Amino acid sequence: MAQRDYYEVLGVTREASPEAIKKAFRRLAMKYHPDRNPGDAEAEARFKEARAAYDVLSDSGKRAAYDRYGHAGVDAAAGGGFGGGGGGSFSDIFEDIFGDIFGGAGRPGGQRAYRGSDLQYNLDLSLEEAVFGTEVKIRVPTTVSCETCDGSGAEPGTSPETCPTCNGVGQVRIQQGFFSVQQTCPRCHGTGKVIPNPCKSCGGSGRVQQQNTLDVKIPAGVDSGDRIRLSGQGEAGLNGGPPGDLYVQVRVKPHKLFRREGNDLHCEVPISFATAALGGELEVPCLNGRVMLKIPAETQSGKQFRLRGKGVTSVHGGGVGDLLCQVVVETPVNLTHRQKELLREFDESTQQGGTRHSPQTHSWLDGVRGFFEDLKFWNR
Repeated sequence: MAQRDYYEVLGVTREASPEAIKKAFRRLAMKYHPDRNPGDAEAEARFKEARAAYDVLSDSGKRAAYDRYGHAGVDAAAGGGFGGGGGGSFSDIFEDIFGDIFGGAGRPGGQRAYRGSDLQYNLDLSLEEAVFGTEVKIRVPTTVSCETCDGSGAEPGTSPETCPTCNGVGQVRIQQGFFSVQQTCPRCHGTGKVIPNPCKSCGGSGRVQQQNTLDVKIPAGVDSGDRIRLSGQGEAGLNGGPPGDLYVQVRVKPHKLFRREGNDLHCEVPISFATAALGGELEVPCLNGRVMLKIPAETQSGKQFRLRGKGVTSVHGGGVGDLLCQVVVETPVNLTHRQKELLREFDESTQQGGTRHSPQTHSWLDGVRGFFEDLKFWNR
C-alpha cells in the first residue's frame, strides 16, 4: 500500500512550524497509542504511521530531504527512531513529547548544582547617615561551603557515591496506569548521590553556619525601602552551585527635628506670639548647618516657608529638594500677674475701634452665624 503524505498524516500544512507539528503528533499519540487501545490493530497502525511522520518532520534535515525527494529521500533512515517496531511504551512517548510541559524532570543528568539562597539584612540608619552616606560593618549569619570536605559532604578521603535507588538520576518512576510519573528519589532527595561517610564538620550537608562580617558602603541619598545588593554574599550553593546574594534593606529612623518626604525635608518651627504679630528673624537648623528664616509681620500659625536647595539629593536623582518650615505660634505659659494684666489690656484694645485684628476669628464667627440662620430656616 502506498505511503500517505506525512503532512497529511499529521494533519498539518507544509508551512507548519515545529511547534505545530509537535502539537499535531501529541494529539494523535494520545488518541491512537496501543497502550490506550489494546487489541486495536487499526489504532496501532495509525500510531506507527504518525510516529514515522513525526520522526521525519520534527528533524530539520530529514524534513528538508522529504520536502525535496518525498519518501525516497528519507526511507534509507526510516529503520531507526520512530520508524520501526512497536515504538516503546506510551510512557516513553509521554516523556519525549510532553516532557517540555513538566520541565523534563525525568531525564538523567547526574547531580545537579543549586544556587544558594538570597539573604536580607535590615539596616537602621539615622537621617544624617542616609542623606550623606556612610560605611557600616554588619554581621550576617549565613551558610558557607564546608572547608573540611570542600563542600562535597563526604569525609575527607571518601567521596559521594551514585544513588543505587535512582542510579544517579535523582528521580524515580512510578507507573500509574498507562502514565509514568516521575518523583524525587526518596533516598538521595534528588541529588543523585548518597554519602556513605558523611563529613563530621557539616554532617554531610557540605555547608556550615557562619557569621560573616561585611563592610557595606551606603551611598548618599538612600531612603527607607531602598535595597543594596551585595553579589555573592548570600548562602553557599549546593553541589558546587554559585552562592546567593545579600540584600541590605534600608530603614531610616525617625529624626527629632526633620521628616523626609522624597527629596524634601519638613520641620516645625515654634515662634512667639510677638514674633508672629510683629515679624522678625530666627535661626533654623538644616542638615548642613544653619540658616536665617525671615518671619513677616502678621504671620499666622501653620504658615509654611520654603527654603530652596536645603533638602536632600536622592540616590535616584531628581535634583536637590527643599526644606519646608512650618511655623507654630506658641501660647505663652507660666505668666506672672502683671503679664496677665497686660494681655487683658491688649485684648480689650484690639476689640475697640471696629478694626478687625483677628481675621480668622471673625471669618469663623460669620460662618457660625450663617450656619445657625440656615438651621432655623430648615427647622421651620
